[in-house]
Amino acid sequence: MIAIESFLHVLDLVGTFVFAISGAVAAVNRRLDIFGILVLSFVAGNFGGITRDLLIGAVPPAALADGQYLLVSALAGLITFFWYAGVDRLRSPVLLFDAAGLSLFAAAGAQKAIEFGLNPVAAALLGMLTGIGGGLTRDVLLAEIPQVLRSDLYAVAALAGASVVVIGDALDLSYGVSAPAGAVLCFGLRFMAIRYGWHLPAAHLSAQRRAETDSSDDRRTR
Repeated sequence: MIAIESFLHVLDLVGTFVFAISGAVAAVNRRLDIFGILVLSFVAGNFGGITRDLLIGAVPPAALADGQYLLVSALAGLITFFWYAGVDRLRSPVLLFDAAGLSLFAAAGAQKAIEFGLNPVAAALLGMLTGIGGGLTRDVLLAEIPQVLRSDLYAVAALAGASVVVIGDALDLSYGVSAPAGAVLCFGLRFMAIRYGWHLPAAHLSAQRRAETDSSDDRRTR
């Protein structure tokens, strides 16, 4: 049990760091000052975990009770602020760091929900929520449509990764096996979706018809 808790804590901190990097990069791209960058780093890195902990009754949330989360988030923000050129050399840095954070948080969130006795379906959903919560809040603060509502296989990838962890627990597999497998599946799906444009069906046709109808109505009223 101690080994699982330690591994879960490390996974949570790594996920916090990479998600915080994505938040900091997004803040720099929007030309926020250093305070805004640090705020976005903390939000992106921790709000998914805070939401998860509140829902499962793990209070106070780990991100608020353990200073390591704040330290890791601040470190990610400062690294991005002072060495943004190095971070920006990576191909599509925001998307890649976001995908990495998504996969780590989905796996860690599902396992923590299992540890608190949630049923498999609820644990998988909490894992997904842990993965998407920080990015969703980051995008809302930047006045953007959240990626979870418009990105290719964002929430689906998180749910798939969390489901692998839940299935692994049901099969009595070691968390050291199921968590990396779930994280790799989530990252792989997200990466392939980014690279090849995989996405769920969207209401393009109905939206186009609605726009044409509105345009026709406008012409009649003139």
